[in-house]
Amino acid sequence: MKTNIAEYLSETAKLYPQRKAISHHSGHDRLGRVTYSALTFSQLENLTNAYASEFKCHGIVKGTKTLMMLRPSIDFIAAVFAVFKVGAIPILIDPGMGRKNMLKCIKSTKPEALVAESEVHWIKYLFPSTFKTIKIAFAYGKRAPFGISKLEDIAETLINKPELSFSFETEETKLEDTAAILFTTGSTGPPKGVVVTHEIFIAQTEIIRQTYGAGPDHVDMPAFPLFALFAAALGMSCVLPDMDPTKPSQVDPRKVIEAITNHGVSFSFGSPAFWRTVATYCVEHKIKLPSLKRVLMAGAPVNDELHQLVKQIMPDDGETMVPYGCTESLPIVNFNGTEMLAETAELTRNGKGFCVGYPIDGMTVRVIKSIDEVIGTWDDSFELPVGQVGEITIKGAVVTPEYYNNPKATALAKIKDSDGKLIHRMGDVGYFDEKGRLWFCGRKTHRVITEDKIFYTVCCEAIFNSHEKVFRTALVGVGKGTKRKAVLIVEPFTMPATDEEKQTIIDELLLLGNKHTFTSDIQDVLFHESFPVDIRHNAKIFREKLAIWAQKKR
Repeated sequence: MKTNIAEYLSETAKLYPQRKAISHHSGHDRLGRVTYSALTFSQLENLTNAYASEFKCHGIVKGTKTLMMLRPSIDFIAAVFAVFKVGAIPILIDPGMGRKNMLKCIKSTKPEALVAESEVHWIKYLFPSTFKTIKIAFAYGKRAPFGISKLEDIAETLINKPELSFSFETEETKLEDTAAILFTTGSTGPPKGVVVTHEIFIAQTEIIRQTYGAGPDHVDMPAFPLFALFAAALGMSCVLPDMDPTKPSQVDPRKVIEAITNHGVSFSFGSPAFWRTVATYCVEHKIKLPSLKRVLMAGAPVNDELHQLVKQIMPDDGETMVPYGCTESLPIVNFNGTEMLAETAELTRNGKGFCVGYPIDGMTVRVIKSIDEVIGTWDDSFELPVGQVGEITIKGAVVTPEYYNNPKATALAKIKDSDGKLIHRMGDVGYFDEKGRLWFCGRKTHRVITEDKIFYTVCCEAIFNSHEKVFRTALVGVGKGTKRKAVLIVEPFTMPATDEEKQTIIDELLLLGNKHTFTSDIQDVLFHESFPVDIRHNAKIFREKLAIWAQKKR
């Protein structure tokens, strides 16, 4: 029985030593085409062992909190697995969350080691108090500060002497030991460090294998770098696309298409923004991707138009899928595009919310009364019947135990069940239908509660998003007490040129809203040129920022 997630890579290297493990763009040839460097599973295991040996020699050992800030690359994958192998704890933070939040996250975790791009090592001199706990450092890339060990020196040794073989015995860990600290993006509040155990990583790996068919028969292209770790663990050849992972909506679709075509990519995970960009380009240029059999999209609601768009570029036996969950518990529910288009898309357009599908085997998903306070222990009276909207909760092997060094947030997010196991409060609101499918209605904190009504963002916005000139909308609350109102903020495809054009759109939107009782009270409309969205997926709308903006506009 595995007790350390790194054991998956070692096992895969024994089973498929000569199979290509990871390919990564390393430049362009004389015709401007992307060229790729690649390692087999045996070579990846060898590089990982070399890194692990070097890390241990320098003092990165079991329990060492190790801040990792490397760009997506072969070395990123090898270095993370090496940290797992020595039993240390990688700390992974989205650099796109902004300097202030990032520095706060680093300071709160007090890392003891740093494995990062060379420029990060120079940055730490500008913020000495933030990085003061770091005693061990490894750099990657040019112009590293003098005296810091460099990852590429280790890698070049293996390139120059391919006959060198490194062995490393993976540190024995317990299932409940902390394997990593992963920070949320901060799209729905301050970023929080999620403690993930080895048991959770192992459970997630098996769910991805069983639910999505991931394994050696597939070639993976993860548009979210962390998922490359699961690919390596599951024996999937992995292609890291040539893109900035903090800007998935700005990806160059030609590079993605080239990677899929050249490597026969059959499996991929990416945000809705990523796949919208790629699929739109393919449809416009009449490009099909016959190798692409599984496309997973997550990070924000995936509408029927996007499912249809992506399905157009896939073979007839291909399928789009939407795993639902969060950093704290992922995945817990799954839905496929075929059923969504056939049965739930029309209901979504009519304001019923987004159907996210059926609970994954082993997951206990329940909807409870929307309670803002801490819930210490579970009571069956909390659970709501089918059809009633409340907060979504999850109990299962993927539920994380706590937020690192944040007992207040942990208390608000966790409920202890009668058997002593934890239930995670998703912070999302939704309901179950008669078929046992879960529907998502928005974030609990995004509900607009006025004197007369509760407005659920996703349900309400769907009505107005149907307008042909509207790219997307966001419903926010403005004012307090009896004066609190629901305000609709509109991001059009093109901003109206005149006040008359703007008023025409407003009138048409209000007419749409008046057709439904749950949107008929929305009478205030504002236009915004470009919504602020999260970095990780470029899809989650920062409604809190828009609410402040709307308050100033009124």
